[in-house]
Amino acid sequence: MKPWILLVLFVSLGILGLASLSSGSLANAEGEGALRDLYVSERPSIPVFPQGEWLWARSPEALGWSSDKLAKAQDFAEQIGSAAVMIIDDGVVIDAWGDISRNYACHSMRKSLLSALYGIYVAEGAINLSATLADLRIDDNVPLTGIEKTATVIDLLRARSGIYIPAAGESADMMAMRPERGSHAPGTFWYYNNWDFNALGTIFDQETGEPSIYDAFQTRIAAPIGMQDFRPNELSYSYEDSSIHPYYGFSMSTRDLARFGLLFLRGGQWESQQVVPNDWVKESTASYSERGPDSGYGYMWWTGTGSGLFPNVTVPSHSYYASGFGGHRVVILPYRNLVIVHRVDTMGSEETVPENEFGALLWLILDASGETDIGEPPFMDQASGIRLNSEELLSAISGNTLHMTDGSPVSAAVTQDRVLHMMVDGVVVMTGSWYVVHDMLYADVPGTDISGHYSAFLDEETISLYEPNGMLSVRFVIEQGLPEGL
Repeated sequence: MKPWILLVLFVSLGILGLASLSSGSLANAEGEGALRDLYVSERPSIPVFPQGEWLWARSPEALGWSSDKLAKAQDFAEQIGSAAVMIIDDGVVIDAWGDISRNYACHSMRKSLLSALYGIYVAEGAINLSATLADLRIDDNVPLTGIEKTATVIDLLRARSGIYIPAAGESADMMAMRPERGSHAPGTFWYYNNWDFNALGTIFDQETGEPSIYDAFQTRIAAPIGMQDFRPNELSYSYEDSSIHPYYGFSMSTRDLARFGLLFLRGGQWESQQVVPNDWVKESTASYSERGPDSGYGYMWWTGTGSGLFPNVTVPSHSYYASGFGGHRVVILPYRNLVIVHRVDTMGSEETVPENEFGALLWLILDASGETDIGEPPFMDQASGIRLNSEELLSAISGNTLHMTDGSPVSAAVTQDRVLHMMVDGVVVMTGSWYVVHDMLYADVPGTDISGHYSAFLDEETISLYEPNGMLSVRFVIEQGLPEGL
């Protein structure tokens, strides 16, 4: 029996409460109109999927959440510049803020959308993951070398092609970090590479014969899962002189991305239809490259566990997310059956939400869900230890080495003559200055986001630095003394 038929039976038995709510009750979800036509008074005992509209919790408490703590999360989201947030627990909307029906630019979340399409066409035999670029006759304005043409489709999906040439849609940071051409053989080194992602678009169109990625997405994913706002006819490829492989930008609403996230949470299945192969969901969201402690990269999905998913929050087991410039994210937490979508108005403003701020927001959301294994609160008003005054701060750090507590190879050597050496695996990579005034630590490392001023709390040998807005910036363990030579 189809799940939606079971849902109707549950309704008739009175397990689900149904009501039409006025638009005045939707102040927290602009753009929904009077769309909360269905609500649940307890956690459903079967998997539920949104039909025409989403199923909402009658109250957060009905599914074990705290309204008060969600209000704190919403306040923080507004403070950091979030445009829209949607929280889905077991297929039910717990809460939503902002205009969840507005189509925002997806930026690099486009890559996870394409990854899902690849899973469908690989299973059908249209795309061969072992095919090389030579096999597929893929080249570019800057001709590929023989070695570069040995890169396979799966190398590109993992961002391990070893091809380091200009690409459409590259940010200045991507250009600056691009490795030297020929420095790594295909398959041996991970580098977040727009060339790989754009070439995958070309390969998809060539091998599938579809009119475009957008048409294929509409037919194979958006329509089957009932996306409400996706408009493929309004999307087009963007070409640049640097490469023949275009940038395939997407725009999508928060509530449609929530459907996409729920599709992956449910193993690629939507009601009785297997939209994306279950094996592909597992394979594509596994980690094949280590980006840092407990952080990885799959087939155009970001992965993590413990404190490696985002700064300022801990998750107990493997989770993954799609990520786009400025703070656009679709986060899937399988251990908790949660999908969290976060949007930023990156086209209408210069607002961005960096990872540490989003991690703090995720901590607040998980705290509201009743989760306890989420790490220490990343806020100064809940800080452990004692707040250091100027004299105590100088005594704690001057002439010592600070090691990040998350297992990262990054450390800081704080010399007594006010020089700050940032190190990776003990090797100095950047140098700046530091000083203490009015009980605040001031750091200045040109060209980085390390520069700023911080309040410091000391708890045994751990020092926590908080930004002026009260949010945790970083935690270090203090090691007495400096590395030899400093």
